[in-house]
Amino acid sequence: MDLTDGSVPRRDVLKTAVALGGAGALAACLGEADRNREPAPTGDPGAKPARQHAWNDAVRTDEHGNTLLPNHQVLLYVTLDEDGPPTTEDRRAVEAALSTLDRAYEWGNEGLVHSVAYSRAYFDRFETALPDNLELPRPRALSAFEDPTFDTQDAVLHLASDRADVVLEAEEALTGDRQTANGEEVATPLTEVVTVDSRRTGFVGAGLPAERQDAAGIPDGEPVPEASPLFMGFEAGFRGNQATEDYVTVETGPMAGGTTKVVSNIRQRLGDWYDEQTHDQRVTELFSPGHTEAGLVEGVGSNLGANSEVDRFVDDTLADAREHGRVGHAQKAARANRDSEGNVRLLRRHFESTDDIGSDQQVASLHFPSLQRHVGEFEAVRRAMNGADVTEATPAVRQRVNNGILEYIFVRRRGYFLVPPRRHRALPRPRPEG
Repeated sequence: MDLTDGSVPRRDVLKTAVALGGAGALAACLGEADRNREPAPTGDPGAKPARQHAWNDAVRTDEHGNTLLPNHQVLLYVTLDEDGPPTTEDRRAVEAALSTLDRAYEWGNEGLVHSVAYSRAYFDRFETALPDNLELPRPRALSAFEDPTFDTQDAVLHLASDRADVVLEAEEALTGDRQTANGEEVATPLTEVVTVDSRRTGFVGAGLPAERQDAAGIPDGEPVPEASPLFMGFEAGFRGNQATEDYVTVETGPMAGGTTKVVSNIRQRLGDWYDEQTHDQRVTELFSPGHTEAGLVEGVGSNLGANSEVDRFVDDTLADAREHGRVGHAQKAARANRDSEGNVRLLRRHFESTDDIGSDQQVASLHFPSLQRHVGEFEAVRRAMNGADVTEATPAVRQRVNNGILEYIFVRRRGYFLVPPRRHRALPRPRPEG
């Protein structure tokens, strides 16, 4: 596909470019930006937050105060070129590459928000163990019915912006395919010391899933509503059902100011979701039977405001299974997503994709980054979502059928990572000083 010949509509250029990547896609995006938008705002390294995961105050919110994640996102999974622990020169190269982004782009949705996170495999390069207050196991299967491939690359870089040209330009600067980023000279690319093992892209926001629904896993007839930010047709990420950035932040030790990050890739098969289920049945399976009985969800759920109201129905999960023969995804997961004081444990930053990792096929999938102080908190929520106890309560609810949305989603990949504070972002030691 030639994105630069003028034959492709503008919105199709931007929605396709990030997925394709490369110089041609970037040229097309830059051409569109030149004609329609101001240059991206430049950055001030001194204004960047101490926490890499501090995005919420820098991006857009809706009228209810819900965070709106940047529209265009790229995940770069990378591995160090040499065996053993990284050298001081390696760290300087990585810091130089990331500092280029700091100078080139304002921290925000019109510029760029980004982070780098490190796996257990990376920290196993060192003889020193991680601090006792940090939990970073190797990724593992979390149900009897999943068999994901585990991401054990050294690190994952996450780039996000409302501007497709920004994420593409930043990526090209990191990978040595571009000499400048938003006018800032690229002295050292990241690929001087690492190799990109996997590139994954995605999008989120009202209208974007509807535009991209011509993909395997989405039935014919364009069922995804224009107003939905996600393929399943409903809003998510309500402020009242998300952990705060403060809550998920490590508070003590040499990695204070960091967090842990789980990133899953989930294949979606939504034929039955749209062709066999009514709107009310979809509400029941995504939220809870109580949401349907009370008529709480209109359309894509914008009327819910800043809270999905799922807490009202958490204690009804087993009773709902017996009475209605099905339970909601949100009510199951919420059983493990609160601490003893009622605080939400996980901060979810998921976005859609049509990547089929390793092929050129367009496939509906979900990239699911989750931030939490301890990886075990994510694992507990995932196990609650499995609903094993619910299947024992009634034969109507089975491993996947009538059990929330498990019939429609399939975990393909999962990785566990540590997001260090900004001061230690460049190839950190397990117990860095200063």
